[in-house]
Amino acid sequence: MSNVSENGKKKLSFIGEFRRKHPTIVEFIVFFLISNGVTVLQMILMPLIKYLFGFTPLVHTDFQMLQVGKNLDGSRYFVFDYSRGAISDGGGGGLAYFLAVEITLFLAQIINFFLQRNVTFKSKSSIGIAAVWYFIAWVIISVGASALQGLYKVPVYDFFMTRLGRGAGVAAADILTMIINCAISFWVFFPIMKYIFRSDSRKK
Repeated sequence: MSNVSENGKKKLSFIGEFRRKHPTIVEFIVFFLISNGVTVLQMILMPLIKYLFGFTPLVHTDFQMLQVGKNLDGSRYFVFDYSRGAISDGGGGGLAYFLAVEITLFLAQIINFFLQRNVTFKSKSSIGIAAVWYFIAWVIISVGASALQGLYKVPVYDFFMTRLGRGAGVAAADILTMIINCAISFWVFFPIMKYIFRSDSRKK
């Protein structure tokens, strides 16, 4: 028992020493693990919410905003491009798809914010100020991710529906698009959170 206890103490001592010498590396590892857990949650929530909204008139409501030029085929390019109609029928998912994505991201980011604040960065700074900065970053990232989605959304859904059929193909494409959104958020949010919680990191 004494050897086991001694080995445990050595491991804890090593972890503590490594965290002291390399705080950013440890924070990134913890951030990565939590982000992956939140990503799994989003992969479950988004298709579920989208499925439920599919029974409402929202799927037949256009949601196309912020035109920025045109596509290669001459059609208008929107930052938020969710034309009416189910994706399996050739539409863009309508307002139902937009809400499914944004509600999922919003809920996930609330969970992510508190976990990252309390577990990854162990911050004691003002939660109100941090939340405001986090919300601003989330809005900017959401707009950027939506703009990029216009480049890959149609090819991704066409690819999977062609090979897996409409049902399974749409589900697979839903998951892949959510993973891409999560990947964008992951790489952008780490430096933002590091900045938001910087005062506590300096004190340590």
